Amino acid sequence: MSSATSLKRQVSPRALLSALLLTMPMLLAMLAVTATPARAEHPTAFMQRVANELINAQRLGGGAAFAGVLRKHADVPYIGHVSLGTYAQRLAQAERPNYYNGMIKFISNYAAKEAGKYPVNRAIVTAATEEGGKGVYVDTTIELKSGETYDVRWWLTRQGTTFKVRDAQVVGFWMSPFLKNLFENYITENGGNPKALVVALNR
Repeated sequence: MSSATSLKRQVSPRALLSALLLTMPMLLAMLAVTATPARAEHPTAFMQRVANELINAQRLGGGAAFAGVLRKHADVPYIGHVSLGTYAQRLAQAERPNYYNGMIKFISNYAAKEAGKYPVNRAIVTAATEEGGKGVYVDTTIELKSGETYDVRWWLTRQGTTFKVRDAQVVGFWMSPFLKNLFENYITENGGNPKALVVALNR
C-alpha cells in the first residue's frame, strides 16, 4: 500500500476541511505581505538616519566605526570608479574588490583622525530636491558642539526601496573631485599603474 493511499484513509474529508479553514487566515496574511511592495524610504528620512550613524561613529572613534557606515550606505563602486579618473579603465576587475576595501579604509581612517577636531552635536535635515533620474539632493545643517554650524548637501541615488550616498558638498565644494585629484596624482607619480594605489591604500 502506498503512503499516499494510507494518508487518504487516515485523514477524513471533514478533517481536511477543518485544517484548511484554520490555516486560511495565515495563508491570506502571508499572501498580503508578499504581494505588497516594500514601502520606499523617503530621502530625508534616509539621510537623517545616515547622519545619526555618522555622528555615532564619531563618538565611538576609530576608522572601523566610520567604515561600517560607508560600507552600508555609500555607493562604493561609483565613488571608486570616479576617483580613479582617467585611470579607471586600467584597473583590472580582479583588483577592484581590494581597491574598494582600501578606499574605504583610507576615507574612514582620515575621517576618524579629523573627527576629533570638529565634534558634532547634531545634524538636521532641512530640505530635499525632487527626485529625478540622477537621484536627489538632501540638505543638512551640521551643528558642532562649539555652536558653529555649516551646511552639507548630499547626493543620493535610489537603490531599490532605499538610497546610496554618491557625494557630499561641504561649504560649496564637492568631495569627489578632491579624492579624484589625490588618487590620480598618486597613480601618475607611480608609473601610471593603478595597482600601486591599491597597494598603498591597503597598507
